Amino acid sequence: MSMRRELLARDGRLVVVRQPAAPPKPAPGQPGSASTYVQDSPEVFVAVLDDERILAFNGHVDLGTGIRTSLAQIVAEELDVAAERVCMVLGDSSETPNQGPTIASASIQISAVPLRAAAAQARHALAELAAARWQVDAASLRTEDGFVIARDGARLSFGALLRGQRVTLTLDTATAVKDPSRYRVVGTSSPRVDLPAKATGTLTFVHDMRVPGMLHGRVVRPPYHGHDGGAFVGTSLIDVDRASVAHLPGVRGVVVIGDFIGVVAEREEQAMRAAKALKVRWRDLPALPDLSDPARAISRAPATRRLLQESGDVDAACNAPGVTTLQRRYEWPYQMHASIGPSCALADYRDDRIVVWSGTQNPQSLRHDLAKLAGRNEADVDIVRMEAAGCYGRNCADDVAGDALLLSRAMGAPVRVQLSRADEHLWEPKGTAQVMDVTGSVSAAGETVAYSLATRYPSNDAPLLALLLTGAMPAEARVFEMGDRTAVSPYTFPHTRFVCEDMAPLVRSSWLRGVSALPNSFAHDAFIDELAVLAGADPLEFRLRHLADERARELLQAVAARAGWQTRSKPRHLEQTGERRVRGRGIAYARYVHSRFPGFGAAWAAWIVDLEVDRVTGEIRIERVTIGQDTGTMVNPDGVRHQIHGNVVQTLGRTLKERVRMSDGMVASREWGSYPLITFAELPAVDVVLMPRQGEPPLGSGESASVPGPAAIANALFDATGVRFYAPPFTPETVRAQLEAPCTEGQSLGP
Repeated sequence: MSMRRELLARDGRLVVVRQPAAPPKPAPGQPGSASTYVQDSPEVFVAVLDDERILAFNGHVDLGTGIRTSLAQIVAEELDVAAERVCMVLGDSSETPNQGPTIASASIQISAVPLRAAAAQARHALAELAAARWQVDAASLRTEDGFVIARDGARLSFGALLRGQRVTLTLDTATAVKDPSRYRVVGTSSPRVDLPAKATGTLTFVHDMRVPGMLHGRVVRPPYHGHDGGAFVGTSLIDVDRASVAHLPGVRGVVVIGDFIGVVAEREEQAMRAAKALKVRWRDLPALPDLSDPARAISRAPATRRLLQESGDVDAACNAPGVTTLQRRYEWPYQMHASIGPSCALADYRDDRIVVWSGTQNPQSLRHDLAKLAGRNEADVDIVRMEAAGCYGRNCADDVAGDALLLSRAMGAPVRVQLSRADEHLWEPKGTAQVMDVTGSVSAAGETVAYSLATRYPSNDAPLLALLLTGAMPAEARVFEMGDRTAVSPYTFPHTRFVCEDMAPLVRSSWLRGVSALPNSFAHDAFIDELAVLAGADPLEFRLRHLADERARELLQAVAARAGWQTRSKPRHLEQTGERRVRGRGIAYARYVHSRFPGFGAAWAAWIVDLEVDRVTGEIRIERVTIGQDTGTMVNPDGVRHQIHGNVVQTLGRTLKERVRMSDGMVASREWGSYPLITFAELPAVDVVLMPRQGEPPLGSGESASVPGPAAIANALFDATGVRFYAPPFTPETVRAQLEAPCTEGQSLGP
């Protein structure tokens, strides 16, 4: 029996529940599950027990971001207990409410709202129980440290009040909650509850999971690396020579379904050896699109134009007399989630129940996909969510769960599958490449009169690989409308037009941190910097001039003050001619706007980057990043700082180093040598500015701080060198080539 069912069945408890309902259907072109499953018993949000335990349940998962700690603080605040008193249960499909996938920095901003209300309901109910026992007005009572306390000092613990009781409350999100001015737990830095076990090596990651009778599996993937769409997907296998591994020690079986191939052995190294030795014949592949230049391939691929927002007459304004018009194309490369540990899962397939231990971000969606793969009801599948290698988007965690299920079903035993590094690199859904075309016009008086952006983003949700390889799901191209995140500039202009050109993926790709918003913001804030130079204006002043959002203005000003910004109308490179090592400073601002257009905003963020460039070698040294964020109410300020530091590290790597290499139309980066990450020695000093906004609604901070980073670096590069850079990563080779190239329309050597 699950923990949830035990709680509902036992005496001596108070639970706040919600009657389950069919999950919402995803909006057209948006991520989501096709599941219609409704469980047969209530979803529990908060439980207070007569043994003084406090349990809380949230459908999202902790990806190393610390939300387990923050969510516990929210519950603890409403119940007036210490945060360590609250045990959070996250993500298990049989235990937690169905709150959808852990994406879009929504865990605190959205899914914590019912949790807060449930904790407040529990507090009110406990006060009512004490009031009835003491025959006093509940309004005269207070709660503290797990006790209800009367004015005369009498006190009863939560557990004592619940002995012999069975209290069930229906979740009411309109419940009166604490005024932020009374917060004692929320807003204070709380030690991360997950770190001690990680630091001491005692945490059981999904990779460490073992069950009796467990076998080990490895997969043999098809030769069409990184493609999950097309008539050849699931139909390319000619035959498998099972005899080629039958003699190897420990081999228990070879499983073949369509283009899915897996080997199972008694020990992990035996499975690895068998996968390498297995002889397989594949059909020749059709000619694949040339992806050696992803931006060119994206620009030539079919797309559907979708007007997002328009005001005034951009075309007329750009052609008006006395106006200078710039047209620029910005490019973003294919990138990986690049989880340090290859994905792993363990499945135990039985006739009465299927249990899968997984590092997924999407327990409920994965349950639906695995039920479809197995031809079973969702009620038969339990996803036990465990910690795994970090991922901000969609790596192979779900795919390997499908692999493990197929092998476990075939073998009639639990099977653990871990992917190889090459499997992970070649097949994980990539963060997609993107192309942004921007046009802007400046009047003779230095005012920006027109601005337009068109963005192309070829991606979808990368369906479960096992579904496609086995033919259980058609390998058809699907178009998602997800290229519009932060596609509308945060700056105001008289004439504007913003367009998204929706496309099917060219290779297997899905969301990565800052979904489409990070490249779009790169284009916006690199271009606004170029307009500032054209107008002869200070980059900070020019941004403030075009920002109507007061919180954005205050954030930029606070970051500039911390960084010691000095007003200037001309870039620094004009004063550093002839020097080998030149220094530059760049600024950028963005607010991550996500979900179905027009979407809604997460936190505000701004960067100021100080860097040095060696003009001979092309090497960039980031010296300092001053980064500010307006997160609204911060549940755990230290947790927000951790998030911001993580965003900085990953964004530096994505901007300076990371690019998926392609060959013959397929992914070719299969190991770290061909996909380098930033190292500790390359990290700069990071100075974090947190805006004091306690009492404002909390906002998502998991991705927001990453969004302005690439533009700030590109703007600092221009400040140092006088050359504009339009296509990360800014590797030494790229920088050197740009500095040596003759000036073109795509470059600027001065104001």
